[in-house]
Amino acid sequence: MRRACVAGMIGCLMAFTLTCAGAREQNGSDANASAATPAGATSGAATSSAAGAGEPIDGIAVRIESDVITESQVRELAAYQKLVDGKSQPRTDVIRELIDQWIVRGEATATQYPQPLPADVDRAFEALQKQVGSADEFKKRCADDGIDEGSVRRILTEQIYLARFLDFRFRPAAQIDAAQVQKYYDQELVPKLEAEGQKVPPLSDVQPEIQEVLTQQKIDALSKQWLDDTRGGLTIDVLPQGGGPEQAPQGAGQ
Repeated sequence: MRRACVAGMIGCLMAFTLTCAGAREQNGSDANASAATPAGATSGAATSSAAGAGEPIDGIAVRIESDVITESQVRELAAYQKLVDGKSQPRTDVIRELIDQWIVRGEATATQYPQPLPADVDRAFEALQKQVGSADEFKKRCADDGIDEGSVRRILTEQIYLARFLDFRFRPAAQIDAAQVQKYYDQELVPKLEAEGQKVPPLSDVQPEIQEVLTQQKIDALSKQWLDDTRGGLTIDVLPQGGGPEQAPQGAGQ
């Protein structure tokens, strides 16, 4: 019981995301899942939404290489952020996240990395729903924030897919040694437990959890560096909602 509590505290200290938590569980078991869509179909719903039915063409928010990110994608992600976090990020940050997703998705589809299983998405959806409240409260929040449950599932699917691919790509390079584990135990975990009046377990009891925490930190750092480097080599034009070009997010290529 004590080890479970400590493991939970380590998770809180690191603020593991919902999607990353599922990555380690299913990386090996998804090998026979359906492959990702072809790399050319990267930006999703936007470009095809209204072309043939006499509906208005979706506005373009970003031109990235020969592809686009649309205004509807920006609005949808902002609405999802509001549902999950209570508020959406500034437009520039939402666009930055969509650009990073575009980069990771392109790499993942090129390697035919498998999509998550429907059961994985169902679990993530149920966890998010519980985080918000009852089923009725969740539906009301979705309506208030301007996003439907189908869009929530689609975004969760994307997040799981991209998080697992980053884990798959960078975990082999995320090597953690015994000194790093000892340092985290001494400087992070022990002071936290002592401050809360909890008994401190021996390092041997929590070593696997600390190892995983530090591995995830390293994966995050390696992913960020790779995204920064890749973004800087791309041709990216970010457009204001009015239509003309504006300054791209920091690190974006021109």
